[in-house]
Amino acid sequence: MVAKVTWPSKRLGELAEFRNGVNYNKSSFGEGVKVVGVSDFKDYTKPRYGELEQINPEGIVTERNILRDGDIVFVRSNGNRDLIGRSLFIDQPPEEVTHSAFTIRLRFNSSEVHPKFFAYCFRTPLIRHGLTASGGGTNISNLNQDILNALEVPLPPLSVQRRIAGILSAYDELMENSQRRIRILEAMARALYREWFVHFRFPGHEKLPRVASPLGDIPQGWEVKKLADVAEVNRAQINARNAPEELHYIDISSVSPGQIDTITTYAFADAPGRARRIVQNGDVLWSCVRPNRRSYVQVMHPEPNTIASTGFAVLTARKVPFTFLYFATTTDDFVVYLTNNATGAAYPAVTAATFEKADLLIPSAPLFRKFGEATIAMVEQIHTLQHQVRSLRQTRDLLLPRLLSGATLRADVTQLRRSAGVQRVE
Repeated sequence: MVAKVTWPSKRLGELAEFRNGVNYNKSSFGEGVKVVGVSDFKDYTKPRYGELEQINPEGIVTERNILRDGDIVFVRSNGNRDLIGRSLFIDQPPEEVTHSAFTIRLRFNSSEVHPKFFAYCFRTPLIRHGLTASGGGTNISNLNQDILNALEVPLPPLSVQRRIAGILSAYDELMENSQRRIRILEAMARALYREWFVHFRFPGHEKLPRVASPLGDIPQGWEVKKLADVAEVNRAQINARNAPEELHYIDISSVSPGQIDTITTYAFADAPGRARRIVQNGDVLWSCVRPNRRSYVQVMHPEPNTIASTGFAVLTARKVPFTFLYFATTTDDFVVYLTNNATGAAYPAVTAATFEKADLLIPSAPLFRKFGEATIAMVEQIHTLQHQVRSLRQTRDLLLPRLLSGATLRADVTQLRRSAGVQRVE
């Protein structure tokens, strides 16, 4: 048995300096500098640079606002208190990146620090609680530089910091490898959809003449139908009479383009009032608010009593393969259709009727079957990889506080690594 190690601690302000982000509005969006905003703080350890929005830096961004390798960015203020104190590690940004006024940038200036160690340290429940509990404000919660400056953080020897960061980074690398495979599989399935149903280069296309339709010339025998003719929107929902005692909740903020980042389990009595939409295998979830952000996902093999927010439109395929419904409703053209039909200035949104009235191009039944056979296998593999990612994340998060406390035995690390499929971590 190894005794628990008590690391020395220091005030964070002795190790780093802080800076709030830049103010911008909708008119600032355009080509220029990528920006980390509150909506980018998903369950990642670093930003997904390719998904960041851009702003015109003129008159807004200076060199002092550009993020550097090793910086850590925190959510400073947000109406959702759970987001306060979430952090992202800036790891070798491929291009210039800044951050919004709703965030704070931390930059270490001490030789006693390995930044990646602290990137993990700030994700531990104890320190996360310290950040959120200290937030104040009336209508909005806040984290500020004074709170960060006064925060006591553990300071193991530099060699230990590097060792711990190396172990935890291995999990992130495995998760990124799985995420990369997921992106490849989805790209393959989406490319097949485009080839057959957009460019009309499907098996046997040479034998079919084109005929006129509301969507232009289409292969003979194909039809243009409303989405409501082939799918249901918001098929079912729970209420106080039929609600389960416990439910697994998917919120809009937990969905990134093509994937669910987190599912939260609640007792029904404690669940948010928006937890109402019943979800089943193959359903497509589409956020009704700000459709240009592409918060959509296909749900595969959900746990019983999985419930989505009423902020989603839940699309259930009836007369088409569920993979066809997913790819047909997540094309660039479909996103433009939703965006053009959204109403509301502050929070542009669409309704269930917007989805139901959408035109879909419906091919012959045999071609549907071939597409389903090809793409459902890919989607099942994506689901398996996503399950692996969740297992790796859970194992990493279990290991994280034990490593940072100095109490974890090497045997414990080995056992946890094997449970997640990590063979070796240096």
